[in-house]
Amino acid sequence: MAKNKKRVTLEASHVSMKFNLNQEKHDSIKEVFINLFRHTDKRKEGEFWALKDISFKLHPGDRVGILGLNGAGKSTLLKALAGVYKPTEGVVTRKGKIAPLLELGAGFDKEYTARENIYLYGAVLGYKKEFIDQKFDDIVEFAELGQFVDVPVKNYSSGMRSRLGFSICTAVDPDILILDEVLSVGDAKFRKKSEARIKEMFEGDVTVLFVSHSLEQVKRICNKAMILDHGELKAFGDIEDVAAIYQELIAGDEEVLKKKAKNMRKTRKVRRKVRHRDAYLLMKNHNLSLDEIFDVMEVPEAQREKFEEGIKRVEENQKKKAQMSVKVDGENGIDNNTGI
Repeated sequence: MAKNKKRVTLEASHVSMKFNLNQEKHDSIKEVFINLFRHTDKRKEGEFWALKDISFKLHPGDRVGILGLNGAGKSTLLKALAGVYKPTEGVVTRKGKIAPLLELGAGFDKEYTARENIYLYGAVLGYKKEFIDQKFDDIVEFAELGQFVDVPVKNYSSGMRSRLGFSICTAVDPDILILDEVLSVGDAKFRKKSEARIKEMFEGDVTVLFVSHSLEQVKRICNKAMILDHGELKAFGDIEDVAAIYQELIAGDEEVLKKKAKNMRKTRKVRRKVRHRDAYLLMKNHNLSLDEIFDVMEVPEAQREKFEEGIKRVEENQKKKAQMSVKVDGENGIDNNTGI
């Protein structure tokens, strides 16, 4: 057993993740060259490092809770460890079978029934058909689908889809288990059942990484913990020691917490602008109607009016850019018809 403890099942070595918040898109080669010289400093300012030089090693039997305020980089770290993201810098090494419970049901085809999606989702996770055949009844029973197993998933509630995704993901016996707030799935009864299922998976030497906003839940499940803050690893060690540090962090300076909240709102605003621009380009390049855009991008009914206003703002900005481009070309003596 002592020898097994020395075996490293998961290692992060100087892992960093960078995202570009500007997300500028161009409709022509001319626009690329104009913006290349016009926005050099702006491009650099738009770089956002979600993770910064994260390093740690995990062994069989380690159950690690990842703590941090919203926007700390917890989910980004899990996706990098699971292989969903490739780190901008550094290396992640995984040894053994991995079960990532991240965005449950994200791979479902809404037109397919639950029966069909079980096989589809299982294939995405790397399960063989024979394995799904053996586990099918258990998956349906645990997800509490009953007579709805042959109903298209598009008619399911978000809770039903999440329960189905959780049931499929936990049908395997992994060496590494990655959980991103999945124990908040469903009602209180199902949450209790899902936590019991996860604890069953802990038997043996499985390595676990678990994100939750509930410190008490992390202390019940984990024997170790780490704290992320603005993408940096602030603490890593025994759960009781790290939990004490985390409690001090969340009870800390109110101004610091306000600043974090402001940064989060800024990030959400940037993401909304990117979606509005994507919708505008779909309408322009593929002649889609507004209703088709809403369906393609899954815009909730209550948000459609504001989303339409956002698209209109993008359209107005594009017209202003086009006018500015014409003006710049004119000042430089370029004929827009010939490009000379």
